[in-house]
Amino acid sequence: MSGAVYYDPFDYAIDQNPYPIWERMRDEAPLYWNEKYGFWAVSRFADVWSAYHNTETFSSTHGVSLDMMTDTATDMTYMMIFMDPPEHYNFRRLVSSPFAPKRIAALESMIQAYTNQYLDNIAGSKSFDYVQDFGAWLPPMVIGALVGVPESDRDMYRRWTDESLHIDEGQTGPSEKAQKARMEGGAYVWNMVQERRKNLGDDMISDLLQAEIDQDGEKRKLTDLEVVAFVQLLAGAGSETVARFLGFAGVELGRNPDQRKILVEDPSVIPNAVEELLRYEAPSPVNGRWVMHDTEIHGTKIPKDSKILLINGSANRDPREYDEPEKLKVKREIKRHITFGYGPHFCLGASLARLEAKVALAETLKRYPNWEVDEAGLEMVRTTTVRGYAKVPITV
Repeated sequence: MSGAVYYDPFDYAIDQNPYPIWERMRDEAPLYWNEKYGFWAVSRFADVWSAYHNTETFSSTHGVSLDMMTDTATDMTYMMIFMDPPEHYNFRRLVSSPFAPKRIAALESMIQAYTNQYLDNIAGSKSFDYVQDFGAWLPPMVIGALVGVPESDRDMYRRWTDESLHIDEGQTGPSEKAQKARMEGGAYVWNMVQERRKNLGDDMISDLLQAEIDQDGEKRKLTDLEVVAFVQLLAGAGSETVARFLGFAGVELGRNPDQRKILVEDPSVIPNAVEELLRYEAPSPVNGRWVMHDTEIHGTKIPKDSKILLINGSANRDPREYDEPEKLKVKREIKRHITFGYGPHFCLGASLARLEAKVALAETLKRYPNWEVDEAGLEMVRTTTVRGYAKVPITV
């Protein structure tokens, strides 16, 4: 390939398979500058890892995806994802307990039940869509139960989340349909919060309404807007990322039958396979940060108030960190990966995502030790926050 390397996160063709571009970036432009959209990007493991830990230089307060980053700090300061320490810690601790590993482990029976339910629904079918018929259903049911969304409404809320993140080809911002979905989803959660204020339940919304946060040396309750923001963040992230992971798992284990065979013959390898699949295909491969003061990377000065993208999807395939990173190896010894981010903004739901992935893969492989992917029928989601498949038709 000749010519200067060019990376456009809004380009559908690049998003279809960004790895060749990211490889060139790591080798030819480890600090990349995009003139068209005015952003820097780092793609090597060491650089991405370091940036995630340095919140004083690389801030989340101006937005975390390129389409929404602004010159002034976002006015959505009530959302934890747009905070830096120490404010971020104050809010994060409010929802840390439900996502603690021991609490998550107690959810395994519920995850198992939902997994069996959806796989039972397609039992006997010779072909089905692994995402549309299974992978897209499991995560919203699990996170919805934690948050407090009634079971009958969880798929509706999932569709709002899907639509709210979509970006049309050639556009750099949400469509009218996406904006409408955001409004409808927000209004729905707002009404749920009002109902819980009258009748508390055994769910995260009720817990948040009773929680207190330290602010300027005084304790206070969360506002309705802050509770809504928590719910939208947790429910959306908990649905989208796991659904995208399961889509990637269906595709890559279909493309690599030798690796799938290992898991069928020895299910004890599945937890490690989950980590390898997370490394190999990160559902959230790019995160934006705002440069708070002049800094230097690879001998080049990055001015204060610049946009920079941390490409953890590229970092996870950096040969400086991994041996043969372009190969899927379910028995690979993985010391670390950056799929869940790192540092203060490490994914709060990582334990839950890992458990859902482990149970879903174990049951899938138990029922379907062999399958083939209909490559022509694969369809990607199109967003600037998550990457993965909306449709994964397979034949068993």
